[in-house]
Amino acid sequence: MSSRRSSRSRQSGAARISDDQIADLVSKLQQLIPEIRNSRRRSDKVSASKVLQETCNYIRSLHREVDDLSDRLSELLDSTDSDSAQAAIIRSLLM
Repeated sequence: MSSRRSSRSRQSGAARISDDQIADLVSKLQQLIPEIRNSRRRSDKVSASKVLQETCNYIRSLHREVDDLSDRLSELLDSTDSDSAQAAIIRSLLM
């Protein structure tokens, strides 16, 4: 364990996590991130830092996608009769 993590563990007390738990969590992230899941072979090892970097990239792309879809729904709502059933459905998606 690095001295930095060791000193942090002593300071936080309750927030201790083992190296095995970290490895397990990184492995689970690998399975969730398409960029890693689709590009690696079973025998390939991916570093924890690469997994975390790709996770951050994936979350950013999901945020952009949500923003884009929200904008598109707003534009659609603006072009729809506000009393229609379609407008009600769009409003429910935006909430």
